[in-house]
Amino acid sequence: MRRLAVYCGSSMGTDPAFEATARGLGEEMARRGIGLVYGGGRLGLMGIVADAVMVNGGEAYGVIPQALIDLEVAHTGLTELHIVTSMHERKAMMTELTDAFVAIPGGIGTLDELFEAWSWNALGYHAKPFALLNVSGFWDGMIAFLDTVTTSGFMSPARRGQLLVAEAIPDAIDMLDAAIGRTEPKMVW
Repeated sequence: MRRLAVYCGSSMGTDPAFEATARGLGEEMARRGIGLVYGGGRLGLMGIVADAVMVNGGEAYGVIPQALIDLEVAHTGLTELHIVTSMHERKAMMTELTDAFVAIPGGIGTLDELFEAWSWNALGYHAKPFALLNVSGFWDGMIAFLDTVTTSGFMSPARRGQLLVAEAIPDAIDMLDAAIGRTEPKMVW
């Protein structure tokens, strides 16, 4: 894996484990030579993971819409900061720049990014793996809901199985790395 897209909050959240995980993920990515692809902000967990990658000698590629530069306070110390016109363009560029996706704690933006990456995979636009890093049980409720969606017949077990879940940073990276290239996209976009 050359680059990993990290979806996470532009705030810190309430649990100190969230910040520790963002920092640890950035450190581990830099140690392994994996570049960061993320939303380009300097606040919250977004800024923590980017700073951890950069201070440890790694590369960080941010993608941020012009309209969010002031709101998210764009990170100016990155390897590259791509300024785009829309959230759709942001997600498309992040998908293009990365080999895999991981979600750590975050809000509606994190959910939007994760589910769009999963939807695009289902439609055959890409075959890149994605995972949840389940920090302090943060994703437990959503995992249970997705299991309900599956048992209710709205998602196949195979589709549900695509969402990898890890409790520890090294496990998440190893699972994603092992999953890269297992499937081919059905359609090209």
